[in-house]
Amino acid sequence: MASLTSPTFTTNTRCLQRPQNSHSPSQQPRLSQRPELNRRHFISQTASLSSLPLLSPLILNPQQANASAEDSLSEWERVYLPIDPGVVLLDIAFVPDDTNHGFLLGTRQTIMETKDAGNTWVQRSIPSAEDEDFNYRFNSISFKGKEGWIVGKPAILLYTADSGETWERIPLSAQLPGDMVYIKATGEKSAEMVTDEGAIYITSNRGYNWRAAVQESVSATLNRTVSSGISGASYYTGTFNTVNRSPNGNYVAVSSRGNFYLTWEPGQAFWQPHNRAIARRIQNMGWRGDGGLWLLVRGGGLYLSKGTGISEEFEEIPVQSRGFGILDVGYRSKEEAWAAGGSGILLRTTNGGKTWTRDKAADNIAANLYSVKFIDDKKGFVLGNDGVLLRYLG
Repeated sequence: MASLTSPTFTTNTRCLQRPQNSHSPSQQPRLSQRPELNRRHFISQTASLSSLPLLSPLILNPQQANASAEDSLSEWERVYLPIDPGVVLLDIAFVPDDTNHGFLLGTRQTIMETKDAGNTWVQRSIPSAEDEDFNYRFNSISFKGKEGWIVGKPAILLYTADSGETWERIPLSAQLPGDMVYIKATGEKSAEMVTDEGAIYITSNRGYNWRAAVQESVSATLNRTVSSGISGASYYTGTFNTVNRSPNGNYVAVSSRGNFYLTWEPGQAFWQPHNRAIARRIQNMGWRGDGGLWLLVRGGGLYLSKGTGISEEFEEIPVQSRGFGILDVGYRSKEEAWAAGGSGILLRTTNGGKTWTRDKAADNIAANLYSVKFIDDKKGFVLGNDGVLLRYLG
């Protein structure tokens, strides 16, 4: 059995710095020769020329046509970012004390900052990370008041007490099980951190010390309970594919193969594994606005749990996914939510998820949309690959 210890860390401060063909007269057609043919020719030429002013904008300015297609998004607009193509955007958060001030994370060591509510973004850099020659993947960011936290892979933990003006690097134990995939600021100098092997750590002193909230890793739990009846759980050595936290601190996570899911509630010593009730493998799971669960399967299926809270009973909801996978769902309110996925799929519900309609204009965005984040009911974003960022207009 692999137990989770409570590592003690000491702060080592490192700051994040802001960082046309023409005819000659002799070649002109002579209308005096063969009057019937030349008259027909003249009429056809006149008709063709009269149509050119109407067609030329479509033929001669395709970029303008593409821009018009993107501008037709009814609820969203695309924000163009000064980053390299190929960057996958992974998380976004805003400072509660200044809702115009936010940060955007991604692969290839991407940290971006906005001070105008997400209209424009600038790059931020971490000199200490660059000195170590690591190419960090920044996975998660969270703020509470002026305090904020960032975690990434390879293992890195950043903390700010001044709304992100400066960041300190907090050392981490080399024995930390798994890669850090999620962090939540929970109070003054307090945070909750999760790794992809199921370790949950809690700090209340600015990251100097961390206390394990579960007694063992997911692998140890599943291998210890071989007779639990969880399909594919025996001798499990995988990691989480996704993990999502509810506002009241409950977690739901999907196994790396998508063949079962796990839940954890504050006070429980172990993760609780659950068989999937759907034939297809699970892509992602999360919490609805009413406290129930939503579940996405590979190939584009969307399911909602029956009732609220943790459940193993789900019903399928018809969606127009065009066969592309749906990758995430974000709730703007208890009734309104947006789902996003492969090849620019963007869906909306206004009745808690019972029915969904597709925003066809998003089909013109050539990217996979990985994450839907609503900061509040007026501020929301969709994050994708190749640096694609959509901002909610409302």
